[in-house]
Amino acid sequence: MKITLKDGSEKGYERSMSVLDIAKDISEGLARAATCAKIDGDIVDLRTDVSKDCELELLTFDSEDGRGAFWHTTSHIMAQAIKRLYPETKLAIGPSIDNGFYYDLDRETPFVAEDLEKIEAEMKKIVKEALPIERFTKTREEAIAYFKENDEPYKVELVEDLPEGEEISFYKQGEFVDLCAGPHLMSTKAVKAFKLTSLAGAYWRGSEKNKMLTRIYGISYPKKADLEEYLHMMEEAKKRDHRKLGRELGLFMMCDEGPGFPFFLPKGMVLKNTLLDYWRELHKENGYVEVSTPIILSRHLWENSGHWDHYKDNMYTTMIDEEDYAVKPMNCPGGMLVYKSEPRSYKDLPLRMGELGLVHRHEKSGALHGLFRVRCFTQDDAHIFMTPEQIRDEIKGVARLIDEIYSLFGFKYHVELSTRPDNSMGSDEDWEMATEGLRGALDDLGLDYMVNEGDGAFYGPKIDFHLEDSIGRTWQCGTIQLDMQMPQRFDLEYTGADGEKHRPIMIHRVAFGSIERFIGILIEHFAGAFPTWLAPVQVKVLPISEKHLEYGKKVLEQLEEAGIRAELDERAEKIGYKIREAQMNKIPYMLVVGAKEEEQNLVSVRSRFAGDEGQKDIASFIDAIKEEIQAKVQREVTKED
Repeated sequence: MKITLKDGSEKGYERSMSVLDIAKDISEGLARAATCAKIDGDIVDLRTDVSKDCELELLTFDSEDGRGAFWHTTSHIMAQAIKRLYPETKLAIGPSIDNGFYYDLDRETPFVAEDLEKIEAEMKKIVKEALPIERFTKTREEAIAYFKENDEPYKVELVEDLPEGEEISFYKQGEFVDLCAGPHLMSTKAVKAFKLTSLAGAYWRGSEKNKMLTRIYGISYPKKADLEEYLHMMEEAKKRDHRKLGRELGLFMMCDEGPGFPFFLPKGMVLKNTLLDYWRELHKENGYVEVSTPIILSRHLWENSGHWDHYKDNMYTTMIDEEDYAVKPMNCPGGMLVYKSEPRSYKDLPLRMGELGLVHRHEKSGALHGLFRVRCFTQDDAHIFMTPEQIRDEIKGVARLIDEIYSLFGFKYHVELSTRPDNSMGSDEDWEMATEGLRGALDDLGLDYMVNEGDGAFYGPKIDFHLEDSIGRTWQCGTIQLDMQMPQRFDLEYTGADGEKHRPIMIHRVAFGSIERFIGILIEHFAGAFPTWLAPVQVKVLPISEKHLEYGKKVLEQLEEAGIRAELDERAEKIGYKIREAQMNKIPYMLVVGAKEEEQNLVSVRSRFAGDEGQKDIASFIDAIKEEIQAKVQREVTKED
């Protein structure tokens, strides 16, 4: 049989072999590092036998699927430890997730934080035992009987939902057996470093009608150093938590009267409006026009767009004049009506329409999280209408614009291309043309990208931009979606050079994504210490005593006349206290004014970036800070105060 490896090289074998044996034949080191594999694109165990020609990719912890197998195995180790310590516990599900794993558990006495240390200690024993992990199968009937005998009602329910006649996969390590599709590591020995990180409540199968279970989260790594690095990042993330900093810096708040509906406070509105001003300036430079569409529109519009069938559970609805209406969860259908409002010619295309539209989506209460997951937010949408010949250039233009935005804030990013999902609309030909348009644009730009099979929108494929923040976390923000379905559903047309009617192609696109979520990301990325151009208060004037208050007012007046966002600290407090408080509030510049400064018409400059910057003439300080703001410079910290 012929095995084709990821690099295109081939290996030949005269008999069937396990994936692990093939890995050993290639490299003992690779075999030790491998966690699972892909055969012809399907994820499999290393214990899987290969008996025919195939494409084989060996996966390590460095890959997403490789990490998934490692973390899934750790969730089984945790469940085994829990069953040893608390045998009365009923097991629900224990998958790997984006950052680690969890297991949902039902115990009469709920787990508490103090239990985690005991569970970790038992997990260490299981790892030290180096238990081989074996896979076997049962029929559906045998599986149900097994779990009933072992009093595991949640497992029984899972198996009962599977089709008749299906073969059920199990994994065994020592005395512990679990229902699982895999893949898993070869033994418990490889899980060298792990930490149980938190507890939460979770409804069985995510339904509020079901019982509340305890969910225990954890993380694991092949090396202790990697775990320590991750835990350090998590500690740093706690300090940067946008909910905490949002309160402390007076940016936004949440209220019980509106769960998931954020309130922006005065300083938060300055931040938000500064971002929106930048958005408008950038889009004007790139040939966009701005529109605004209504928040509430009639049901038949959402039926026409497909949202009523595909998205109704996430929409808020109401009755007006005895007819159904919906609060918009997306801006697109309104944009279709704007396009249709007048005849269009090929000379009008591409037409780039931007909208800062307020949308509402019904999120479950358990999913709400500060500004990251809310029920109403401003989406920086744009809809680009174009001819088929313009697809590649328009996609490249959007990708460059998104790159410019992320680079300004110091974000690195990676790109994913998501293809046709199962519940899609439209013909195979449309999907192929749309997908190749996106792929071709990425190739033209020389951008590396991953392919996410089946993760596109229901109306078209998409490109997602995943940005990386200052402590290494990734966030999905920018999106480019190519859509041939909605122009067809809304019967959009333009008159071509041939005088005939043609159907435009459409791009849906966001750069920030949700403005609210992007602000949350920026708060954590900068730890609240925004670049000067973005800071709600750019300068704080600090009189040394009340005697110098009048001079402080004159300095403040000059700053405000120059368009600089400034405040004056008029309190009768010691100057050291005022400086410390301004530092706590992440103010970029502090201007200390006393007798010397007043006599010579100067200010003593202290910055968040370099500490004491000495005395400066007020006019030259204003010129310098205006230049910094205009250029949207991010000054680096060169001295800790």
